[in-house]
Amino acid sequence: MKPGSKTSFLDKVLGRIGRLDAQGLQTVVERLARERSFLEMLFNTIEDGVLVVDESGNILYLNQSVSRLLGVRAEDAEGLPVTRIMPQLDWAKISALDRKGGPGVVRHEFEVTYPRPRLLRLYAAPLDGEGVGSSGVALILHDATEARQRTTEAVETERVHALTLLAASVAHELGNPLNALHIHLQLMDRELKRLRQASEDDPAAVPARADKLAEYLGVARGEITRLDYIITEFLSAMRPTPPRFRPGSLNDVVADTLALLQPELDNRKLVVRQKLARSLPVVRLDPGQMKQVLVNLVKNAMQAMTKGGTLTLATGATPDEEWLSVADTGCGIPSEQLNRIFEPFYTTKQKGTGLGLMIVQRILRDHGGRVELESRVDRGTTFRLWLPLRDKGPRLLDAPKQ
Repeated sequence: MKPGSKTSFLDKVLGRIGRLDAQGLQTVVERLARERSFLEMLFNTIEDGVLVVDESGNILYLNQSVSRLLGVRAEDAEGLPVTRIMPQLDWAKISALDRKGGPGVVRHEFEVTYPRPRLLRLYAAPLDGEGVGSSGVALILHDATEARQRTTEAVETERVHALTLLAASVAHELGNPLNALHIHLQLMDRELKRLRQASEDDPAAVPARADKLAEYLGVARGEITRLDYIITEFLSAMRPTPPRFRPGSLNDVVADTLALLQPELDNRKLVVRQKLARSLPVVRLDPGQMKQVLVNLVKNAMQAMTKGGTLTLATGATPDEEWLSVADTGCGIPSEQLNRIFEPFYTTKQKGTGLGLMIVQRILRDHGGRVELESRVDRGTTFRLWLPLRDKGPRLLDAPKQ
């Protein structure tokens, strides 16, 4: 005990435990029982979850908030390894911190889907403070779902506002010359008819000249159609439609995307490797939107590999999710840019709009999935897309051994 610290009731009792009679021991036990009851009541009134685990990672105590956040009952969970109710927990790291001693707290975020989707922040600290050795760990779970939602909503509001202004500006700037071009094409068409009817000097030359003008008109009309398509696609990206889900496979998405982009891949002399799972479970997806996602990622990979390279597409599945990865051997993304790579209008390319990855993230979010990114400078970048296979049900705990 540090000098000057206040002596607790338990410290006083331990100092004279040998001199207590039966009545005194009964009084001590009753006092300790009241203190335990008070502490349990206190822990059960706070909103954060509190767990206490021993040096082996087995649960000694959890309050009611843990039961609410993780959907487990205290009587079922006590004595079980903590990783049984929190498989996302890196117990090896926490245990090593406990044994090492000294100041240190592990902070970690993870998501749970049962009993309801939540984002949890975990704080873990050794019970013996800075002491060397292992005596157990206290784990605090904080529900950060609402805080993340507020932050996400604020960011999304700003993004939508900026994108709306950009879309309106682009449509206005392109719409005006398109309208003028259309009017002048009508005038040219009218003059063409007059030329055919009014020429008397050289009737034989009129059809050839008229056909040439008609050819120019056809090209111009084709360009108008193309520009109109660009505007329509851009506005569609800015005002996304909900996914039209149907059963499908990520292997089919890969095949359709490569069939579309194969000429461009061949032109750049890129090597394409496919490491697709032979059989994948059925997943709910919008094939068109997922194809748009993969096209964006493959084109980013192509632009990152300016002097040849290898593009690797792989698929696989876990018991709960199906995944698709896109890996390149390009220049990679510096660590200081990784946090901004999904922001609108932020791009590392000279002619990029900075909207592609934002659209990728939005589509995956609408599918209930997520995007992971790993990049190393001069080694390449890997995007991994995850889609849920099905709605996750309640987690069942094994009955305790007798």
